[in-house]
Amino acid sequence: MALLMEHQFKQLPADRQVETRSFLESVSYLPQFFDCLGSTVFAPVKADITGNITKIKAVYDSNPSRFKTLHQILETEKEMYGANWPKVGATLALMWLKRALRFIQVMLQSLVDGEKDVNNPNLILVNCTKAYEMALKKYHGWLVQKLFKAAVFAAPYKAEFLKSLSKGREVKEEDCLNKIRQFLVNFTATVDAIYEMYTKMNAEFDNPA
Repeated sequence: MALLMEHQFKQLPADRQVETRSFLESVSYLPQFFDCLGSTVFAPVKADITGNITKIKAVYDSNPSRFKTLHQILETEKEMYGANWPKVGATLALMWLKRALRFIQVMLQSLVDGEKDVNNPNLILVNCTKAYEMALKKYHGWLVQKLFKAAVFAAPYKAEFLKSLSKGREVKEEDCLNKIRQFLVNFTATVDAIYEMYTKMNAEFDNPA
């Protein structure tokens, strides 16, 4: 659980604006989450997340005072790119990143909610499948969907997954789940706020990979 708890997301302010710097610091550790799922099929997702974080960080680093919040990045790029927006720049990178974050959020929430296959309660197949179908499936073409299905079926046992999240330390399952619940509070609020921002700015679009 150390992977999550050591890099907690900040509580959002009253205006629900996501501060770019703290967001990038927290999210930079999440590619490792996909290592915990075991299958090398998740390697492209990890690479995509890392690449998208890099693109957003490059824009932020170009003018930190101008891009204090994610909303400021989108507003600036909307004006800069005109008709090509939102299919370019950090706006596109954050669009894909938020989908991966939603996958993580739905999967972890499903896990702590106790959703499971009664015939195979030690597997996290149900949780991974729900997360993929809710967060990513509709944006993927047929081939990518098939690859993900294979990856989901190769997911580790729940105990192995929780141990990986805890960086190999032996921990009680309920202690792990309680820490995931704590992590999810600010993480879920942040992901929700980013989705709301895209909806309000009419920046969302479906683009099968």
